[in-house]
Amino acid sequence: MPSIVTRIKNLFTSKAVTKQSTVSAELQQNGALHQPQQQGTPRDIQQQPLQTHDRAIFATPKKLAVTATGQLTIELQNQTSSSTVYAYITGQAIDNSNAVFVLLSDAKTPYYPPNPSSTGAKLAPNISIPLGAPGTSVYATIPRTAGGRIWFSINAPLVFLVNPSPALVEPSIFNPADPNSQTNFGFAEFTFNAAQLFANISYVDFVGPPIALTLLDAAGTTQHVSGLPATGLQTIADGLAAQTLKDGRRWSSLVVRDANNQLLRILSPNSGILLNPTWFQGYYAAYVNQVYARYTATPLTVDTQASFGSVKGQVGSLGNLNFGAGGLFAKPTAADIFSCSTGPFATGGRAEANTIIPRLAAAFNRSTLLLTNSVPDGESVALYYTEPITNHYSRIVHAANLDGRGYAFPYDDVASSNEAGQEGAVFSSSPVLFTVAVGGGNAHV
Repeated sequence: MPSIVTRIKNLFTSKAVTKQSTVSAELQQNGALHQPQQQGTPRDIQQQPLQTHDRAIFATPKKLAVTATGQLTIELQNQTSSSTVYAYITGQAIDNSNAVFVLLSDAKTPYYPPNPSSTGAKLAPNISIPLGAPGTSVYATIPRTAGGRIWFSINAPLVFLVNPSPALVEPSIFNPADPNSQTNFGFAEFTFNAAQLFANISYVDFVGPPIALTLLDAAGTTQHVSGLPATGLQTIADGLAAQTLKDGRRWSSLVVRDANNQLLRILSPNSGILLNPTWFQGYYAAYVNQVYARYTATPLTVDTQASFGSVKGQVGSLGNLNFGAGGLFAKPTAADIFSCSTGPFATGGRAEANTIIPRLAAAFNRSTLLLTNSVPDGESVALYYTEPITNHYSRIVHAANLDGRGYAFPYDDVASSNEAGQEGAVFSSSPVLFTVAVGGGNAHV
């Protein structure tokens, strides 16, 4: 899979498309978006950044000058109840040959780790940015950045290591030996380049502390992603426990507690399966069988929201959903549906198939394929997650967010042309101040 830097560079050669088909353009060139965090020890694997939409192609030459300074101010707010909260900013410096950097504790100096001779090397300088008492802010300054993340940890600092190349070893939720495994942490994602700032919150891998985004641009326009309230994690845990009582599935097992039995984080189903491959086996089978039976007799229309337009698929004699030039889609498993990247949803060199995959995978996660014969344009948010067999993690997470937004699975940005996106993103070609708040203490719509 191409690096995140290559993917961002490729976007500048794309033709202008609609918001939804930006995803398709990226897929045609680069493969699946929003790859989940991978398994591995903290010393031998680097967590892959989640790729977001990049709307650089929409900026006009006049607007490009606004970001010509190459720096962005970020307000980091402590909205927790703790005075021991740290922030970290990581990414690749676009104007320094895409070199890996970490912002130092002064919140303004990029540090470029040297190439270590062995894996698991420690970072020499202090990169923990203390946020102070609840309700206070720290202002950070960053260079133009690809694959950026703004990390927060509560009550303990995070440990970042460096592998040869150099490659930053980020905190992992998958390895109990990771020094951060018992730390309450989370992150927001962003890209800041010569054309724009794009940022989003994400629950694709897990739910951690509440994070909210606010973006003020040069026109005085404010965009806001509310995130979770301070009690949001508990609300999600309670919802998952209730769902397990209903269907007996492993939803409540996604809840992770620390050594003191305190609620720490909540895994996504895909993360749960990566750690425990037997979880959710067969979960979607009955629903998938119903879907394939339905589209044996009638075609399914998928609006690719790209140059391929709307394409029709129907289940053939071999049991595959056949879109002709768009490819054959075998019945997906629960693991395929939750990951959006395996089995029939694995992307590759088939450009048309790569535009169908996000929309089909999203429809399976939201369980809308028995409610409409046209996706995504026949769908509405009101139809999402209304079937008994669905991605209940995504349902519960969206319901817990004050504005209902935030990536809960990799293709949660797929939407009808008439519906607002669910991904929880802000973007502007003329950013002035980007505020990222952790803790949910002042969460609002």
